[in-house]
Amino acid sequence: MLNAPITSRSTASPDIRPGATPRELRCTGEWLLRSAAQIDVRIDACLSVMPLPTGGEMLIDAQAVTALDTSGAWLLHRTRRDLELGGCTVSFTGLRPEFEALLRLIATRTTPATHGPQSEPGALNRIGGKAWESLLGAFGLLSFLGASAIALMRELVQPRRIRWKSILYNLQTAGVAALPITGLLAFLLGIVIAYQGAEQLSRVGANIYIADLVGLSMVRELSPLITAIIIAGRSGSAYAAQIATMKVTEEVDALRTIGIAPIDLLVLPKVIALVIALPLLTVYTDIMGILGGMVMARAQLDVGYATFIDRLDEAVSLTSFLIGIGKAPVFAVIIALVGCYQGFQVSGSAESVGQQTTKSVVQAIFLVILADALFSIAFSWLNI
Repeated sequence: MLNAPITSRSTASPDIRPGATPRELRCTGEWLLRSAAQIDVRIDACLSVMPLPTGGEMLIDAQAVTALDTSGAWLLHRTRRDLELGGCTVSFTGLRPEFEALLRLIATRTTPATHGPQSEPGALNRIGGKAWESLLGAFGLLSFLGASAIALMRELVQPRRIRWKSILYNLQTAGVAALPITGLLAFLLGIVIAYQGAEQLSRVGANIYIADLVGLSMVRELSPLITAIIIAGRSGSAYAAQIATMKVTEEVDALRTIGIAPIDLLVLPKVIALVIALPLLTVYTDIMGILGGMVMARAQLDVGYATFIDRLDEAVSLTSFLIGIGKAPVFAVIIALVGCYQGFQVSGSAESVGQQTTKSVVQAIFLVILADALFSIAFSWLNI
């Protein structure tokens, strides 16, 4: 605070001195924080009664100001700003050098930065921004994959570090609890495939080949894919929501504080459990899908169950079965890692939890389909 000796006649209230030209606003007394409310009232009263035509000139005489702190300087600056917004040209007179320096500082600190009109980003800018965000997300996911791999190797070297109870719990929630929905959908999918193919096969008298259609499509392609999509929407979203909620409530930070790595406790048990559960679920969906196809083949084409199974044994080789089962662990790693990674990316709000959960499902399904396409290309090159 800047201060100076005052007399008993000094006052903190601003005063107006009428004049011809220029009009004058005379400030007197101590312009300090303790009198700020009183000064504010006096300024409003003065400005409300003064005629201020556009283009008028106003002189603020501050010669009688005996003390000034930042509150008083801000009130002076605000008075000048209000007058200038009304169209007046404002100038100060009689300010002490130290008061003038303080007023300049206040004006510099409170003057808002002026920005020109901002144009909306074009289509290419928006596409580039989304592409850059996707690239950063891919790098982040790869980094998370590396950290998880290192943590897994550390646990394999020291098996006592493996949290078997957590793995068994995740096996129950991601595997056993998913049996009804995966079985029902696989059964319906087998019915749909057989129903769609029955009409075409019956036209050429190739009813028996319905077993080839259902068996190969389910075992080699559709069972691992539909199972992975169901698990991505069911378990992947649950992983993201659980970890995101823990991060919002600072439980993840608490784990780090007590020396527990979040990846060891929250990620690895989920990954290991899903790698075990998804191949087993795929075998289960193979069986249910083929059962659905058998039922429809009997109803539509009059192909008996024994005949269907005999033809299925000839059509579906062990290689095709192993190809379908071999995809499942890869899909499991993708689903678990994407779900956990998106959970750790939450920003701290409830809205962010929902956004990251949605991202986990969308990205997991996209990557699963992409991986399945790459598998198909690779198997085609290998003539498998």
